Amino acid sequence: MRRKCEVESSNFIKLSAIYRSRHTSSLPWISPLKFTKPAQPKPDPPPETAVEPPRKRKFISHDGAINLIKREKDPQLALKIFNMVSQQKGFQHNNATYATILEKLARCNEFHAVDRVLHQMTYETCKFHEGIFVNLMHHFSKSSLHDKVLQAFFSIKPIVRDKPSPKALTTCLNLLLDSNRVVLARKLLLHAKRGLTHKPNVCIFNILVKYHCKNGDLESAFEVVKEMRSSEFSYPNLITYSTLMDGLCRNGRLREAFQLFEEMVSRDHIVPDPLTYNVLINGFCREGKPDHARYVIEFMKSNGCYPNVYNYSALVNALCRIGKLEDAKGVLAEMKNSGLKPDAVTYTSLINYLCRNGQVGEAIQLLEEMKENKIQADTVVFNLILGGFCREGRYEEALDMLEKLPQQGVYLNKGSYRIVLNSLTQKGELKSAKELLGLMLSRGFLPHYASSNELLVCLCKGGMADDAARALFDLVEMGFQPGLESWEVLIGLICRDRKLLYVFDLLDELVKSFAEGKDDVEVLCSARNRNAIDDVKMWQGIPYQIFQEDICDIR
Repeated sequence: MRRKCEVESSNFIKLSAIYRSRHTSSLPWISPLKFTKPAQPKPDPPPETAVEPPRKRKFISHDGAINLIKREKDPQLALKIFNMVSQQKGFQHNNATYATILEKLARCNEFHAVDRVLHQMTYETCKFHEGIFVNLMHHFSKSSLHDKVLQAFFSIKPIVRDKPSPKALTTCLNLLLDSNRVVLARKLLLHAKRGLTHKPNVCIFNILVKYHCKNGDLESAFEVVKEMRSSEFSYPNLITYSTLMDGLCRNGRLREAFQLFEEMVSRDHIVPDPLTYNVLINGFCREGKPDHARYVIEFMKSNGCYPNVYNYSALVNALCRIGKLEDAKGVLAEMKNSGLKPDAVTYTSLINYLCRNGQVGEAIQLLEEMKENKIQADTVVFNLILGGFCREGRYEEALDMLEKLPQQGVYLNKGSYRIVLNSLTQKGELKSAKELLGLMLSRGFLPHYASSNELLVCLCKGGMADDAARALFDLVEMGFQPGLESWEVLIGLICRDRKLLYVFDLLDELVKSFAEGKDDVEVLCSARNRNAIDDVKMWQGIPYQIFQEDICDIR
C-alpha cells in the first residue's frame, strides 16, 4: 500500500512538470494574493462609558433665595422664584424671605400679589416681625391706597401674633394725617385706645400738632399741647415747640413765635438746636426782616449753638431779595471763615440777584467758584445766567453756552432754550433766533406755542419769508400746529412776492396737519374767500381759489 502511494505521488509530479513546460510564458507568474488587501486588525471596541448618576439639584438656602429675588427685575418672576424654592424638601419660608418678596412686589406696585402673599402668611408657623407691615404702610401711602395703610396696621396682630408697637401706631397715624385722611386716623386712634390700650405718647401728640399747624388751625394745635401737659405719659418737647413756632411763623405771627421760643427756654428749660433756630430765621426772612434773622444768629452764637449752612443760606437769600447785596456777600464770607462750605442754594440766591441786576460777570465768577468747590450747578443756575446774558444783550455768549454746555455733560431743559429764543425774537435778532430754533429742534426741544407763532410772524414781517417757510416745515415735523395768524401772514407775503409754489407746498402741509380738524382749514379759507370751503374739502384747486384775492392783487 505504501508502495502504491509513492508511485502515484511520483506520477503527479511528472504530470505537473509536463503541464508547466507546455503552458509557461516569458511572463513570471504572479500570485493573486498580492492584489488582495491585507487583512486589517479589527479596532478595539470602544470603552464602555459608565452611566453617570443624575445630578442632585442644589439646595437653595434662605439667603440664596433672598439674593435671587433681589436680583430679579421682573416682579412676577421674583414671585415665581419665591414659590419654587418653597417646593424644596425641608424648606420653609421665614420672615426675611417674606419681607424681601413683599418689598419687591410693593415697590413695583403689584398690590394684588401683595394681598395674596399676606393671605399666605396667615397659614405660616414662623415668627414674623411688624417691620414688614410698617414698610408696606409707606408703599401703600405713596400709591394713595390709604385704606390699605390702615388694613396693614390691623393685620399686624393676627399675623405677627403680638400687639403693634407704638412705632407702628405713630407711623400709620402720621401717614394718614399727612394724606388728610382724618376719618381713618380717628378710627385708628379709637382702635388703639380700646383694643390695644395704647396711651397717647409724645409722638402721637406731636403728629396731631403737626396736622393742625399744617392746616392753619393753630388754636386746635395749642389745645393738643394743653392736653399734652395734663397727660401723665407725655410732655411737650423740642419737636413740639419747633412745630408750633413754624406754624406761627407761616401765619405771620412772628412775635408770638418768638415769645413761645423764650417760653420754651425759660419755662421748660429746653435747649434749642439749629433746626429750631432755623424756624425763626426762615420766618423772619420770609417776612422780609433779615435784621431780626441776624439777631437770632447772634443769639445762637452767644448760647453755644453754632449756625449751620441752612441758617446762613436763609439769611443770604433774604438779604438778596431786599437788594442788600453787600450784606449778603458779608454773610457768605462769614460762612467761609467759620469753616462752612456754601451749598448750591447759597450760590443760587446770589447768582439770581446778580443776573437780575446786570452783574452777570460776578455771577460767572461765583459759578467758577462753585466748580472749584466741586459744587454741581443745576439747570436753574444756568438758566439764571442765560437770562442775565439776554438782559445785557450778550447773545453770543448765551448762544455759546447753549451750544457747548450739553457737550460738557450739563443738562439743559427746554426752558434754557426758550429764555434765549424769546429774547432774540423780542429784540429783533431774527437770524440768531432762526439758528437757535434749528438747534432746539435738532436736540428734541420744541419752543412754546406762542413763541413759535411770534417767531414765524416776525420772520415774515422782517422780510425773511424763505426762512419762515423752512422754520414752519421744521416745526410741523415736530408736531407743531401753527396759528391762523402765522399762516395768513406767511402765505400772504409769499403771494405778494410771486412765489406761488411755496403757497401750494405750505397749503399741502396745512391740509395734512389739520386732517383731523378741518375747522382750522375752513377758518383760514373763509378769511380769504368765503366760497372756497367746498373746494378745500375737494382738495383739488385749493390754492387758486383760497388766495384768489391775493392773486388778483398781484395782477
